Amino acid sequence: MKKARLATAWLDGCSGCHMSLLDIDEALAVVAPQIDLLYGPLVDAQEFPQDIDVAIVEGAVSSHDDLEKIRLIRRNSRILVALGDCAVTGNVPAMRNSIAVKTILERVYIEGADIDKGVPTEVVPTLLKQALPLHDVVKVDLHVPGCPPSARMILFVLKELLEGRIPDLKSSARFG
Repeated sequence: MKKARLATAWLDGCSGCHMSLLDIDEALAVVAPQIDLLYGPLVDAQEFPQDIDVAIVEGAVSSHDDLEKIRLIRRNSRILVALGDCAVTGNVPAMRNSIAVKTILERVYIEGADIDKGVPTEVVPTLLKQALPLHDVVKVDLHVPGCPPSARMILFVLKELLEGRIPDLKSSARFG
């Protein structure tokens, strides 16, 4: 049996969705023989690979780096899953959307700094005007809400996708 090529990515968020993925615990041993995990925070791959069967992405698109990354992921993935409320709605990262980027950066790096006051130009990715959910930028095949989604929900989604089905989450998924 051919293994599914799986990738995960973390954009602007807290990594809670990846922690929930790890909370699958011993059930990881059930899905592990069916997948090749080729990219993500748990893998030492530097470049996003081509021909990914399932890409699971958490976090909002908040910077130009995020925008480039999600477009690359979409181009190279057959199925794209928006995992968690930040990826699905923008959630916490989008709370900044009513404030100008310049105002945010000055508040953090000038008003909030005790030393080296000044907005960095090389280390901090250039922010977009607003933080966006994934589907505002690319086509998303499955939205899995939750902050974070439960390990049980993520396992259900993985098993369904590995069986070649897009799971129906209408009766079981919830926000928050």
